[in-house]
Amino acid sequence: MIFFLLVLLAALVFEYINGFHDAANAIATVVSTKVLTPRQAITLAATCDLIGAFMGTAVATTIGKGLVDTGVVTMATVFTALIAAIIWGLLTWWLALPSSSSHALIGGLCGSAVATAHDNWAVLKWSAIDASGHHIGLWPKVVLPMITSPVLGFVFGGLLMLLLTMALRKATPRIVGMIFGKAQLGSAAFMGISHGMNDAQKTMGIVTLALFTGTTAGVFNDLPAWAHFLHTPAFEIPKWVVFICAFTLAAGTSAGGWRIIRTMGHKMVKLQPVHGFAAETTAALVIHTASGIGVPVSTTHVISSSIMGVGATKRFSAVKWGLVGRIVWAWVLTLPVTGLLGYGLVHLLRATGIAQ
Repeated sequence: MIFFLLVLLAALVFEYINGFHDAANAIATVVSTKVLTPRQAITLAATCDLIGAFMGTAVATTIGKGLVDTGVVTMATVFTALIAAIIWGLLTWWLALPSSSSHALIGGLCGSAVATAHDNWAVLKWSAIDASGHHIGLWPKVVLPMITSPVLGFVFGGLLMLLLTMALRKATPRIVGMIFGKAQLGSAAFMGISHGMNDAQKTMGIVTLALFTGTTAGVFNDLPAWAHFLHTPAFEIPKWVVFICAFTLAAGTSAGGWRIIRTMGHKMVKLQPVHGFAAETTAALVIHTASGIGVPVSTTHVISSSIMGVGATKRFSAVKWGLVGRIVWAWVLTLPVTGLLGYGLVHLLRATGIAQ
């Protein structure tokens, strides 16, 4: 039981870090275009994150049972996966690099699961079809979307910006600024809801995996009657898990994350309200669609690539490609680094006798 409480604490710490690390996803553009003050933008993002977190559990189910064999998962597996993701999240935050909390958690879970199964890579679900006929596994739910979602963000962000440019070619800059200063409030809210809808569910899935593992292993058998809510014999996301994860993500978002906000909103490309609207709307549509079909995409990857696509329509040199290169390296390294961290942490716990 104590180990489960440690897992729950680690999950909430991860969710909080996810909130302030990924706050930039929802509000970097609306801050950089000066449509809202930083305080107003964070309040909007936190509120919309909270709303989005209650909109479905498809992504949570994918994280919890669609990527690794739940039969080999232990509390140590879940705990080390979370610690690996926390380490990477804090490191990239310190370096002001917008990396993916989603892929950090997935990488950590995969590495920890392989180590738990004594280097049996078969515990990873690469590609399969579930009882409902849906495709599950790392390839369709993680690897393929990791490649396609930034591409979609870049291409459609650029296309939307080109369409807006043609539609507004006779409008004065003052009129454009007035229209999209207001419109960007809607796009920022949509982006916040989409972020909450996708990112909050990842922690819901990992907590439910711990509950399911604990129930299967008999960890909760001797608990008093009032603690019956911990029993999770079937993989279903409990309501209390939804609430606690939703509010923790909102709290983390309200804490800000200014280092990454500056990178995305100011350093990558100079934005005006119309550019912010195009980037946010594109990213939100991609993320919202992915959430509906249970795909845990990186909100960071999508909004970053959308900003790049929008910026490139001004002129290709408007995007600071040297900074973009650093960001892409952080994206590429996230899965392998967190996988190795999760793998190593399981072996560390095993060497100290904490895990078997």
